[in-house]
Amino acid sequence: MAAYRSIKDFDWGLLLIALLISAIGILQIFSAGQGTKWKDLWWKQIIFVCFGLVLMWIISSIDYHTLLGQVPILYGVTIVLLIITALFGVKIFESRRWIALPGGFLFQISEFAKLVMVLVVARFLTELRSESVHWKDLLKLCAIVAFPMLMVMRQPDLGTSMTYVPILAMGVFLAGLRWQYALSIGVLAIVLIPSSWFLLKDYQKSRIQTFLDPSRDPKGDGYQVIQSKIAIGNGGMWGRGVTKGTQTRYQFLPVPHTDFVFSAFAEEHGFVGVVFVLGLYFLLFMQIVQNAQTAPDRGGMYICMCICATLLFHIMVNVGMVVGRMPVTGIPLPLMSNGGSGMLSVFLMLGLVNNVRLRRFVN
Repeated sequence: MAAYRSIKDFDWGLLLIALLISAIGILQIFSAGQGTKWKDLWWKQIIFVCFGLVLMWIISSIDYHTLLGQVPILYGVTIVLLIITALFGVKIFESRRWIALPGGFLFQISEFAKLVMVLVVARFLTELRSESVHWKDLLKLCAIVAFPMLMVMRQPDLGTSMTYVPILAMGVFLAGLRWQYALSIGVLAIVLIPSSWFLLKDYQKSRIQTFLDPSRDPKGDGYQVIQSKIAIGNGGMWGRGVTKGTQTRYQFLPVPHTDFVFSAFAEEHGFVGVVFVLGLYFLLFMQIVQNAQTAPDRGGMYICMCICATLLFHIMVNVGMVVGRMPVTGIPLPLMSNGGSGMLSVFLMLGLVNNVRLRRFVN
């Protein structure tokens, strides 16, 4: 099997779009951090992007067929690291999600588990010998994905655990999910979702109640959403300008460098800026889909489309959250929100997409 023909086959368009979105994110983190304790986060974000580029190059250089062949080992290592996180992880705000690394960095294994789940789903579905997914295979795959998902949910990190669902959903949809199974899953979800309310933590229940009625506690749980919507409204058509957003500058908007970075951006760059950034994300998705269409085999196609579904889910939930159309979660905005683990995991995903592209010319 040939590797790839030349460096020209690298998806430079994908890389350029990713770097442009990252640059906008760095600018926004710089702006949001002025005069606050987060003033130095922007240059750390630059370091994360640089490390992300290195990881993207490395994973692009390893044949994805080799990675698919190592899925059992990767899955096992992921489970072990999640167990280590549960037992010895750093606890912040009642959540134990991180492993401390030298230099003061925190490693969030649940972010990198997304990459492993993509490979797990791609390998499982590639090895099926039928034109559609049978119920036994569906249950087996659901169990494989559900195990790490439940472990992440217990950290507790409901938001990140839910990002594994679109990986599974996209995979089985492309593999040929029978309508009878889809209908059964829908009915089961309708039955189980109400009962899952009793499994949620108190703060998770509060977030859902606040989503339904933010005004019920405007100075408490509803504060974030209310201030986020005010910030977006302040942006108007053209925005107030870099470092000139009142909601962001005077710290009415909570965590404007992470979960609510899109609100801060909308306040400073307005409707035009929002359309521009969402347009960049659209182009990013189109690049990924194009690579899926030209993939040399089903495994490569599954990898690209599952990654596309994951990133799309991130954006839909994060943007929906800041405009009050989704409950508040800790799901970051890809390439824009501050955070090392999230940034590196996205570049690794994009590296996998590029990996598939580089090997589309095979013997």
